[in-house]
Amino acid sequence: MKTAICEMLGIEMPIFAFSHCRDVVVEVSKAGGFGVLGGGLEPDQLETELKWIDNHIGGKPYGVDFLMPQRSAPVEEALAGSLRDLLPTPHRVFLENVLAASNLPVIAREDSAKIQRDALGRLKIRPDQHQELLDVTFRHPIKLLVSALGVPPANVISRAHSLGVKIGALVGSPEHAAKQKAAGVDVIIAQGHEAGGHTGHISTMVLVPQVVDCVFPTPVLAAGGIGGGRQMAAALALGADGVWCGSIWLATAQSDVDPKIKEKILRSSSSDAVITKAWSGKNNRILKSRWTEAWTKPDAPDVLMMPFQGLMTKEVMHRAGRSKSNDFLSHPAGQVIGQIKSETSVRQTVSDMLTEFSDTMERLTRIIS
Repeated sequence: MKTAICEMLGIEMPIFAFSHCRDVVVEVSKAGGFGVLGGGLEPDQLETELKWIDNHIGGKPYGVDFLMPQRSAPVEEALAGSLRDLLPTPHRVFLENVLAASNLPVIAREDSAKIQRDALGRLKIRPDQHQELLDVTFRHPIKLLVSALGVPPANVISRAHSLGVKIGALVGSPEHAAKQKAAGVDVIIAQGHEAGGHTGHISTMVLVPQVVDCVFPTPVLAAGGIGGGRQMAAALALGADGVWCGSIWLATAQSDVDPKIKEKILRSSSSDAVITKAWSGKNNRILKSRWTEAWTKPDAPDVLMMPFQGLMTKEVMHRAGRSKSNDFLSHPAGQVIGQIKSETSVRQTVSDMLTEFSDTMERLTRIIS
């Protein structure tokens, strides 16, 4: 396949895989696509993951995705405290009531505090913290650095370009896309409302052609609701140069997602991937659970600013992971999970997508003829 993005990054097919699992990243790149490792790691952990990828990817290109929020609550003072001390009274009472009504195992107060400190320690939201991660990243032969939230800082863009690394960014509106292009971003990922994780309000079908028209000739990847060849064909028909997929890799054999989460995904319909701020404090599409449902009740307080909302979620998910019940278990996931019915390998997922894409193109050709 010869789209602009294939030429830019030297790949055989314009299928991008966003994943926090290094095995998925490697398998997609080795299959001819482009794997992108999700962030959220300490510098030494990131070094370990990237070194492993370098040793197993066979010289194929890959990228890294960072979370760079434009606004976030200060967290330095939180590192020495506990979650209960940080939360406003309504939120503390709400959390304790939810936990008291659940079948989740009780954990010691000091263990709870450690969970929060560890979670806060992994958050890199200041420029100096980004610098640590960038120093690690640029020591490796990555081809693409992606900003998941907001316009990348100018010094990051210039540094990447000086090293021959392309910059990508996720957007949810044409206005955001225009800002990214003006900043010098090389690849725009137009992420529709169907997508898992932090997402916007415009559907992929509507968003992609608007972004394509707005930033041409900058390559655009379509994201959100793409898990098969028919959706890939639709994305290219809308003007995209490739597809950015995340949720379809969650239940693959190579994914390191908790087996209970995989089981929940395989039993879920598209309507089970819901939009909520309960997970992180920002709009986030995740698997429906008793935690998300609790925040829809009349007695639920307003969500907290990132990252404190996520700290409450972190404790609940930690307890849920230790429990035999998966009622509270959740994970960022898009509406495309409704078409995932069995565990397959990453290679098979890519192969199935390409086969369906080819069949779709043949069908369209017959219609035109």
